[in-house]
Amino acid sequence: MTVGEAIRQRIIELCQEHDISINKLSNISGITQSTVNNIVSGRNNSTTVSTVKKLCDGLGITIHDFFDSELFVGLEQEIK
Repeated sequence: MTVGEAIRQRIIELCQEHDISINKLSNISGITQSTVNNIVSGRNNSTTVSTVKKLCDGLGITIHDFFDSELFVGLEQEIK
């Protein structure tokens, strides 16, 4: 699994945990709906830390909470 895939899955997981839609997440995070949709659909595999921070702020969690998931354990080497 790549970092982009893990971030995408984590966003979906957190939306389910908070019982909100992707569209609601974009609204409460102040990120355009197209950006969040591109991340979740896999069209954007290079999400910035700034974007992740805004998503976390919208969800009321810390960046540590976001990355505190088994999804980020044992990620593939991105540079080969």
